[in-house]
Amino acid sequence: MNAEMLLLTALTIITAATPLVYAAIGELVVEKSGVLNLGVEGMMLGGAVSSFALLHLTGNAYFGILGGAFAGIFLAGIFAVLTLGLQASQVATGLALTIFGTGLTALLGKSLVGVGHSGLQKLPIPFLSDLPVLGRLLFQQDVLVYGSFLIVPLVAWFLYRTSAGLTLRSVGDSHDAAHALGINVLRWRLLATLFGGACAGVAGAYLSLAYTPMWVENMTAGRGWIALALVVFATWRPGRMMFGAYLFGAISILQLHGQAWGIRVPSQLMSMLPYLATIMVLVVISRDRGKIRKHAPQSIGKSFYPTT
Repeated sequence: MNAEMLLLTALTIITAATPLVYAAIGELVVEKSGVLNLGVEGMMLGGAVSSFALLHLTGNAYFGILGGAFAGIFLAGIFAVLTLGLQASQVATGLALTIFGTGLTALLGKSLVGVGHSGLQKLPIPFLSDLPVLGRLLFQQDVLVYGSFLIVPLVAWFLYRTSAGLTLRSVGDSHDAAHALGINVLRWRLLATLFGGACAGVAGAYLSLAYTPMWVENMTAGRGWIALALVVFATWRPGRMMFGAYLFGAISILQLHGQAWGIRVPSQLMSMLPYLATIMVLVVISRDRGKIRKHAPQSIGKSFYPTT
Protein backbone atom coordinates (compact mmCIF):
# COMPACT_ATOMS: atom_id res chain seq x y z
CA MET A 1 0.00 0.00 0.00
CA ASN A 2 1.60 3.27 -1.14
CA ALA A 3 1.43 6.71 0.46
CA GLU A 4 -1.21 7.96 -1.99
CA MET A 5 -3.54 5.09 -1.13
CA LEU A 6 -3.05 5.73 2.58
CA LEU A 7 -3.91 9.40 2.09
CA LEU A 8 -7.03 8.54 0.09
CA THR A 9 -8.08 6.09 2.79
CA ALA A 10 -7.62 8.75 5.49
CA LEU A 11 -9.73 11.20 3.45
CA THR A 12 -12.46 8.58 3.15
CA ILE A 13 -12.39 7.99 6.91
CA ILE A 14 -12.95 11.72 7.51
CA THR A 15 -15.98 11.78 5.21
CA ALA A 16 -17.39 8.63 6.83
CA ALA A 17 -16.89 9.99 10.35
CA THR A 18 -18.26 13.51 9.81
CA PRO A 19 -22.01 12.66 9.98
CA LEU A 20 -21.34 10.52 13.06
CA VAL A 21 -19.57 13.44 14.75
CA TYR A 22 -22.50 15.80 14.20
CA ALA A 23 -25.19 13.31 15.20
CA ALA A 24 -23.33 12.03 18.26
CA ILE A 25 -22.28 15.44 19.64
CA GLY A 26 -25.87 16.65 19.36
CA GLU A 27 -27.19 13.59 21.17
CA LEU A 28 -24.47 13.97 23.82
CA VAL A 29 -25.72 17.47 24.66
CA VAL A 30 -29.32 16.21 24.72
CA GLU A 31 -28.46 13.40 27.12
CA LYS A 32 -26.39 15.73 29.29
CA SER A 33 -29.64 17.62 29.91
CA GLY A 34 -31.32 14.40 31.06
CA VAL A 35 -33.28 13.70 27.87
CA LEU A 36 -32.94 10.46 25.90
CA ASN A 37 -33.89 10.97 22.26
CA LEU A 38 -33.78 7.74 20.26
CA GLY A 39 -35.07 9.50 17.15
CA VAL A 40 -31.64 10.47 15.80
CA GLU A 41 -32.06 8.26 12.74
CA GLY A 42 -35.38 9.89 11.84
CA MET A 43 -34.01 13.41 12.30
CA MET A 44 -30.98 12.60 10.14
CA LEU A 45 -33.26 11.37 7.37
CA GLY A 46 -35.35 14.52 7.69
CA GLY A 47 -32.23 16.65 7.36
CA ALA A 48 -31.00 14.62 4.39
CA VAL A 49 -34.15 14.92 2.29
CA SER A 50 -34.78 18.57 3.21
CA SER A 51 -31.25 19.68 2.40
CA PHE A 52 -31.22 17.85 -0.92
CA ALA A 53 -34.64 19.21 -1.86
CA LEU A 54 -33.49 22.78 -1.16
CA LEU A 55 -30.29 22.24 -3.11
CA HIS A 56 -32.37 20.96 -6.03
CA LEU A 57 -34.77 23.92 -5.85
CA THR A 58 -32.28 26.73 -5.25
CA GLY A 59 -28.98 25.37 -6.52
CA ASN A 60 -27.36 26.63 -3.32
CA ALA A 61 -25.83 23.98 -1.05
CA TYR A 62 -25.67 26.38 1.91
CA PHE A 63 -29.44 26.83 1.81
CA GLY A 64 -29.55 23.06 1.83
CA ILE A 65 -27.48 22.92 5.03
CA LEU A 66 -29.81 25.41 6.72
CA GLY A 67 -32.81 23.44 5.52
CA GLY A 68 -31.37 20.25 6.98
CA ALA A 69 -30.74 21.92 10.33
CA PHE A 70 -34.29 23.34 10.48
CA ALA A 71 -35.79 19.98 9.51
CA GLY A 72 -33.93 18.40 12.42
CA ILE A 73 -35.13 21.17 14.73
CA PHE A 74 -38.72 20.68 13.56
CA LEU A 75 -38.67 16.94 14.27
CA ALA A 76 -36.90 17.50 17.59
CA GLY A 77 -39.60 20.04 18.43
CA ILE A 78 -42.27 17.39 17.92
CA PHE A 79 -40.34 15.11 20.27
CA ALA A 80 -40.01 17.92 22.82
CA VAL A 81 -43.73 18.74 22.77
CA LEU A 82 -44.63 15.11 23.41
CA THR A 83 -42.00 14.31 26.05
CA LEU A 84 -41.40 17.62 27.81
CA GLY A 85 -44.85 19.11 27.40
CA LEU A 86 -47.12 16.08 27.54
CA GLN A 87 -44.76 13.87 29.60
CA ALA A 88 -44.85 11.00 27.10
CA SER A 89 -42.28 8.22 27.38
CA GLN A 90 -38.98 9.38 25.93
CA VAL A 91 -38.02 5.91 24.75
CA ALA A 92 -41.31 5.20 22.99
CA THR A 93 -41.50 8.69 21.48
CA GLY A 94 -37.94 8.51 20.18
CA LEU A 95 -38.59 5.17 18.50
CA ALA A 96 -41.80 6.54 17.02
CA LEU A 97 -39.90 9.58 15.72
CA THR A 98 -37.48 7.32 13.86
CA ILE A 99 -40.32 5.33 12.30
CA PHE A 100 -42.17 8.55 11.44
CA GLY A 101 -39.07 10.15 9.92
CA THR A 102 -38.30 7.07 7.86
CA GLY A 103 -41.78 6.93 6.35
CA LEU A 104 -42.20 10.68 5.87
CA THR A 105 -38.86 11.14 4.10
CA ALA A 106 -39.53 8.17 1.82
CA LEU A 107 -42.76 9.87 0.77
CA LEU A 108 -41.35 13.40 0.42
CA GLY A 109 -38.21 12.27 -1.37
CA LYS A 110 -39.89 9.99 -3.90
CA SER A 111 -39.55 12.53 -6.73
CA LEU A 112 -35.87 13.18 -5.86
CA VAL A 113 -34.67 9.61 -6.32
CA GLY A 114 -32.17 9.48 -9.18
CA VAL A 115 -31.55 13.24 -9.21
CA GLY A 116 -27.86 14.15 -9.00
CA HIS A 117 -26.01 17.31 -7.98
CA SER A 118 -22.41 18.35 -7.55
CA GLY A 119 -22.98 18.88 -3.81
CA LEU A 120 -20.71 20.80 -1.47
CA GLN A 121 -17.58 22.34 -2.92
CA LYS A 122 -14.19 22.03 -1.29
CA LEU A 123 -12.86 25.19 0.37
CA PRO A 124 -9.04 25.07 0.50
CA ILE A 125 -7.60 27.29 3.23
CA PRO A 126 -4.89 29.55 1.79
CA PHE A 127 -1.30 28.61 2.69
CA LEU A 128 -2.39 25.79 5.03
CA SER A 129 -3.78 23.75 2.12
CA ASP A 130 -0.30 23.76 0.54
CA LEU A 131 1.25 21.86 3.46
CA PRO A 132 2.46 18.38 2.54
CA VAL A 133 0.01 15.61 3.50
CA LEU A 134 -1.76 17.60 6.27
CA GLY A 135 -2.75 20.31 3.83
CA ARG A 136 -4.64 17.92 1.64
CA LEU A 137 -5.96 15.93 4.58
CA LEU A 138 -7.22 18.71 6.85
CA PHE A 139 -7.30 21.99 4.93
CA GLN A 140 -8.87 21.04 1.59
CA GLN A 141 -12.28 20.06 2.94
CA ASP A 142 -15.81 21.40 2.70
CA VAL A 143 -17.49 23.66 5.24
CA LEU A 144 -19.23 20.84 7.12
CA VAL A 145 -16.00 18.92 7.68
CA TYR A 146 -14.37 22.09 9.03
CA GLY A 147 -17.43 22.54 11.23
CA SER A 148 -17.07 19.00 12.59
CA PHE A 149 -13.49 19.80 13.61
CA LEU A 150 -14.72 22.83 15.57
CA ILE A 151 -18.01 21.71 17.09
CA VAL A 152 -16.55 19.09 19.43
CA PRO A 153 -14.05 21.38 21.23
CA LEU A 154 -16.69 24.12 21.34
CA VAL A 155 -19.22 21.81 22.98
CA ALA A 156 -16.57 20.57 25.42
CA TRP A 157 -15.70 24.17 26.30
CA PHE A 158 -19.39 25.03 26.75
CA LEU A 159 -20.12 22.02 28.97
CA TYR A 160 -17.08 22.25 31.24
CA ARG A 161 -15.90 25.85 31.09
CA THR A 162 -19.07 27.97 31.20
CA SER A 163 -21.77 28.58 33.77
CA ALA A 164 -24.44 27.74 31.18
CA GLY A 165 -22.79 24.37 30.64
CA LEU A 166 -22.73 23.76 34.37
CA THR A 167 -26.43 24.59 34.52
CA LEU A 168 -27.20 22.18 31.70
CA ARG A 169 -25.27 19.38 33.40
CA SER A 170 -26.97 20.08 36.71
CA VAL A 171 -30.36 19.69 35.02
CA GLY A 172 -29.28 16.31 33.70
CA ASP A 173 -27.80 15.13 36.98
CA SER A 174 -30.67 16.13 39.26
CA HIS A 175 -33.63 17.97 37.80
CA ASP A 176 -35.31 18.23 41.21
CA ALA A 177 -32.29 19.93 42.79
CA ALA A 178 -31.90 22.22 39.77
CA HIS A 179 -35.59 23.18 40.00
CA ALA A 180 -35.20 23.91 43.71
CA LEU A 181 -32.41 26.35 42.83
CA GLY A 182 -34.74 28.23 40.49
CA ILE A 183 -33.50 26.74 37.20
CA ASN A 184 -36.13 26.33 34.51
CA VAL A 185 -35.55 22.63 33.81
CA LEU A 186 -37.95 22.33 30.89
CA ARG A 187 -36.48 25.35 29.11
CA TRP A 188 -32.94 24.00 29.32
CA ARG A 189 -34.06 20.57 28.17
CA LEU A 190 -35.99 22.11 25.27
CA LEU A 191 -32.94 24.08 24.11
CA ALA A 192 -30.71 21.00 24.37
CA THR A 193 -33.24 18.89 22.45
CA LEU A 194 -33.49 21.44 19.65
CA PHE A 195 -29.69 21.68 19.45
CA GLY A 196 -29.50 17.91 19.14
CA GLY A 197 -32.11 18.03 16.38
CA ALA A 198 -30.14 20.68 14.49
CA CYS A 199 -26.95 18.60 14.71
CA ALA A 200 -28.77 15.47 13.51
CA GLY A 201 -30.26 17.46 10.64
CA VAL A 202 -26.82 18.73 9.63
CA ALA A 203 -25.48 15.18 9.82
CA GLY A 204 -28.21 14.12 7.39
CA ALA A 205 -27.45 17.13 5.19
CA TYR A 206 -23.83 16.04 4.94
CA LEU A 207 -24.91 12.60 3.73
CA SER A 208 -27.05 13.94 0.87
CA LEU A 209 -24.90 16.95 -0.04
CA ALA A 210 -21.35 15.65 0.30
CA TYR A 211 -20.96 12.00 1.25
CA THR A 212 -23.19 10.74 -1.56
CA PRO A 213 -24.62 13.84 -3.30
CA MET A 214 -28.02 12.34 -4.04
CA TRP A 215 -31.16 11.29 -2.21
CA VAL A 216 -31.74 7.60 -1.56
CA GLU A 217 -34.48 6.26 0.66
CA ASN A 218 -33.17 5.31 4.13
CA MET A 219 -29.70 6.54 3.16
CA THR A 220 -28.59 6.93 6.78
CA ALA A 221 -28.32 3.12 6.93
CA GLY A 222 -28.33 2.93 10.73
CA ARG A 223 -25.86 5.74 11.38
CA GLY A 224 -28.28 7.31 13.85
CA TRP A 225 -28.14 4.18 16.00
CA ILE A 226 -24.35 4.13 15.79
CA ALA A 227 -24.33 7.77 16.96
CA LEU A 228 -26.43 6.78 19.98
CA ALA A 229 -23.99 3.99 20.78
CA LEU A 230 -21.05 6.40 20.42
CA VAL A 231 -22.39 8.58 23.23
CA VAL A 232 -22.35 5.60 25.61
CA PHE A 233 -19.01 4.41 24.20
CA ALA A 234 -17.54 7.83 25.00
CA THR A 235 -19.10 7.83 28.50
CA TRP A 236 -20.61 11.22 27.64
CA ARG A 237 -17.22 12.87 26.96
CA PRO A 238 -16.92 14.97 23.75
CA GLY A 239 -13.26 14.19 23.03
CA ARG A 240 -13.69 10.46 23.40
CA MET A 241 -16.84 10.66 21.30
CA MET A 242 -14.89 12.21 18.41
CA PHE A 243 -12.28 9.47 18.65
CA GLY A 244 -15.06 6.88 18.56
CA ALA A 245 -16.65 8.52 15.50
CA TYR A 246 -13.40 8.28 13.57
CA LEU A 247 -12.87 4.72 14.76
CA PHE A 248 -16.31 3.70 13.52
CA GLY A 249 -15.73 5.70 10.35
CA ALA A 250 -12.59 3.68 9.70
CA ILE A 251 -14.45 0.44 10.29
CA SER A 252 -17.27 1.46 7.96
CA ILE A 253 -14.96 2.19 5.02
CA LEU A 254 -13.30 -1.22 5.27
CA GLN A 255 -16.15 -2.55 3.16
CA LEU A 256 -15.13 -0.09 0.42
CA HIS A 257 -11.38 -0.63 0.52
CA GLY A 258 -11.22 -4.28 1.55
CA GLN A 259 -11.43 -5.60 -1.98
CA ALA A 260 -8.84 -3.10 -3.23
CA TRP A 261 -6.46 -4.30 -0.52
CA GLY A 262 -6.94 -7.88 -1.61
CA ILE A 263 -8.90 -8.98 1.47
CA ARG A 264 -10.87 -12.05 0.42
CA VAL A 265 -13.92 -11.69 2.65
CA PRO A 266 -17.56 -11.79 1.51
CA SER A 267 -18.85 -8.28 0.88
CA GLN A 268 -21.89 -8.94 3.08
CA LEU A 269 -19.61 -9.58 6.06
CA MET A 270 -17.68 -6.38 5.37
CA SER A 271 -20.96 -4.43 5.30
CA MET A 272 -21.84 -5.86 8.72
CA LEU A 273 -18.62 -4.66 10.36
CA PRO A 274 -19.81 -1.25 11.69
CA TYR A 275 -22.86 -2.82 13.32
CA LEU A 276 -20.93 -5.80 14.69
CA ALA A 277 -18.41 -3.35 16.14
CA THR A 278 -21.26 -1.35 17.73
CA ILE A 279 -22.64 -4.46 19.42
CA MET A 280 -19.19 -5.57 20.62
CA VAL A 281 -18.41 -2.13 22.07
CA LEU A 282 -21.72 -1.98 23.92
CA VAL A 283 -21.17 -5.48 25.31
CA VAL A 284 -17.69 -4.56 26.57
CA ILE A 285 -18.88 -1.27 28.08
CA SER A 286 -21.86 -2.88 29.81
CA ARG A 287 -19.50 -5.08 31.83
CA ASP A 288 -18.36 -2.03 33.80
CA ARG A 289 -21.68 -0.72 35.06
CA GLY A 290 -20.02 1.34 37.77
CA LYS A 291 -18.15 3.41 35.19
CA ILE A 292 -21.34 4.02 33.23
CA ARG A 293 -23.24 5.11 36.35
CA LYS A 294 -20.36 7.40 37.31
CA HIS A 295 -20.41 9.36 34.05
CA ALA A 296 -24.03 9.03 32.91
CA PRO A 297 -26.44 11.89 33.69
CA GLN A 298 -28.42 10.64 36.66
CA SER A 299 -31.77 11.96 35.43
CA ILE A 300 -31.46 10.67 31.87
CA GLY A 301 -34.75 9.44 30.46
CA LYS A 302 -36.72 10.59 33.49
CA SER A 303 -39.67 12.92 33.02
CA PHE A 304 -39.74 16.09 35.07
CA TYR A 305 -42.96 17.16 36.73
CA PRO A 306 -42.68 20.76 37.99
CA THR A 307 -44.35 21.14 41.36
CA THR A 308 -44.82 24.90 41.15
